[in-house]
Amino acid sequence: MNFAGKHRAVTDARPDEAAPEGEPGKGSSRRGPYAWLGTLASVVLILASLGVLWKLSEEITWAELQKAFTGASSGQLVEAFGFVALSYLFLTCYDALALRQLRLKVPYRITALASFTSYAVSFTLGFPLLTAATIRYWIYSRRGLSAAKIAALTVIAGFTFWLGMGVVLGLSLIIEAGQLASLTFKSIGVNSSVRLNQILGFGALASVLAYLAWVSVKRRYIKVRHWQLELPGATVSFSQMLVGIGDVCAAAAVLYLLMPADMTLGFTTFLAIYVLAAMLGIASNAPGGIGVFEATILIALSYLPREEVLGSLLLFRACYYLVPFLLALLMLGVYEGLMRLRRHQAANDP
Repeated sequence: MNFAGKHRAVTDARPDEAAPEGEPGKGSSRRGPYAWLGTLASVVLILASLGVLWKLSEEITWAELQKAFTGASSGQLVEAFGFVALSYLFLTCYDALALRQLRLKVPYRITALASFTSYAVSFTLGFPLLTAATIRYWIYSRRGLSAAKIAALTVIAGFTFWLGMGVVLGLSLIIEAGQLASLTFKSIGVNSSVRLNQILGFGALASVLAYLAWVSVKRRYIKVRHWQLELPGATVSFSQMLVGIGDVCAAAAVLYLLMPADMTLGFTTFLAIYVLAAMLGIASNAPGGIGVFEATILIALSYLPREEVLGSLLLFRACYYLVPFLLALLMLGVYEGLMRLRRHQAANDP
């Protein structure tokens, strides 16, 4: 899963909603005088997290870090890569569900290629509106999809991510409220209330249920300028929720398997920490939430040796980001080569 705000996009266009040329579209919204606050907040969050990360790693030597980074067994790596593959498989379902909602028929092999490569590249390079959208357009446009349809697909995929994230966070806070409260106190000396964790958990679940109820009553639309997009109904939204849960859990399992052997947390508790770190990473808009994600995990697991946790985080970056990124580049190269070969053969056919 992505920690870089991968799901921000424009929505699909409807001809009957288009504005006259040269006029602002209906529902058009120019950047307001306070639009810069979001960017400022992201910059502050990144700088603060990098400062915390630097402070936490001051006492770590390169030798200790290298030892922790290479300390994973072959069995751990095999299992971790298995969950990496599972997570990216769920990511391909994001696009598949979005295409279903848009009533577009695209072969799954093309959907899987576009989805995997766009996420793998944008996770590593950041700037998802540029990197992921460019790759999606490059592949899907050859199947007849317009730029507006591809943008709409990205928006619907975003709902899949957030529905899954909300459910996982809510259940984790409710089920592990006591252990999370104790862990918060150990980490930063703040006595988090069990009741507060449960309230937040029920709030997250209530938000998801409210959304499902909202889209099940009648057709719902969102507008951006002169574009309008129909949101998925309850059936598709529920499927999105299940896919999002699978993606989040599989991604968290990768890091959980690579953690030091003396970590005593259960997976459900770790899942809540992972989701919080991921959400803060998304808020930062940094590529892959880098720095913010690591600082959050290090603070939450401060009772463990820092060099071991940081080594696990670096190994997670390599497994979940670097390897898929290199594979995506290879797949895109092969795909482009095959397309050029087919065009050459078609041009030479009598």
